[in-house]
Amino acid sequence: MNHCKVIGIDTAKHSFALHGADASGGTVFNKTLTRAKVLPFLSTQAPCTVALECCGGSHYWGHAIRALGHDVKLIPANYVKPFVKRQKNDANDAVAVAEAASRASMRFVAVKTRETQARAALYRTRALFVQQRTQTANAIRSHLLEFGIICGRGFAALGKLRDALEDGTLKTLEPLPVSVPVTLAVLFDQVERLTTQIDDCEAKMHAITATDPDAKRYQTVPGVGPITAFALLAFADDLTQFKNGREFAAWIGLTPREFSTGGQQRLGGITKMGQRDLRYLVVQGGMALVRPRRRHFNEQSPAIQEALVTKPKKVLAVAWANKNARVLWALTHHGTTYDHARHASSKFIHQN
Repeated sequence: MNHCKVIGIDTAKHSFALHGADASGGTVFNKTLTRAKVLPFLSTQAPCTVALECCGGSHYWGHAIRALGHDVKLIPANYVKPFVKRQKNDANDAVAVAEAASRASMRFVAVKTRETQARAALYRTRALFVQQRTQTANAIRSHLLEFGIICGRGFAALGKLRDALEDGTLKTLEPLPVSVPVTLAVLFDQVERLTTQIDDCEAKMHAITATDPDAKRYQTVPGVGPITAFALLAFADDLTQFKNGREFAAWIGLTPREFSTGGQQRLGGITKMGQRDLRYLVVQGGMALVRPRRRHFNEQSPAIQEALVTKPKKVLAVAWANKNARVLWALTHHGTTYDHARHASSKFIHQN
């Protein structure tokens, strides 16, 4: 009887397709099981490689299947797609997962720890609250604009506008309908509640970054604050899983997209692949360093001041973010902190 070397699983909410392959790639079994029967079935199999697409719930299955003694490999979905033969269905997807896992050059995703998953949930909860607060604030501004009232930028301007509405000191060409202040009061209360919830999430995040040694190390890098450091703990808790800093920067999506053929190299904009939350944060950190009107201007390195003469600010921000990604990997790999004197005059972008 042939034993499975690789088992590919196409996961879903209730129906799971499994494909077992032996050492030569031959089919051992094709099964469709319900969710409750997957782990009991895998417990009867000899220890082997179990491969799944990296998607919602895959890290949970990674922990559960690893506890049975199997070697779990998570594969990005876009790396599995080229191996799907003919029609797209669950059975063919499971075969494609097993085929992709058997390739020596395949790249896999590390199974996240429970603590890392909890941090990711906290970060995304805060991000959701921030998005909802922005939407609510924009709704207030749009409603008031219908009555010819312009609100300034920022939440401080919203607060002043709310006080003027409550005091009756808001100057308008015509008196507002009675229902308008009542309706807006509900939205103002929503903004206040969301702000409180955001502050609570940030307090929990700051408590973690203030004690975690890796987070402390990350925050020594210019452009990396507590939120970015927490995001690194939540989405890339082990930077040493990447071979080098360039691979980490490519995973975030900060490397140029390549359109090369016939020996001629063509590089475009950044790929924007990988973890978008980290990419957004490190690029925003770069923007904080290259914008002259920001308080960081006096702390700019000579390399930034020189490059600002000929390069657009956003180009420099992305270049700085790329450099920071490589620096963060190096700090983790060597267990050191950022050396400001060493990097103050280093080039981080090629001058034309």
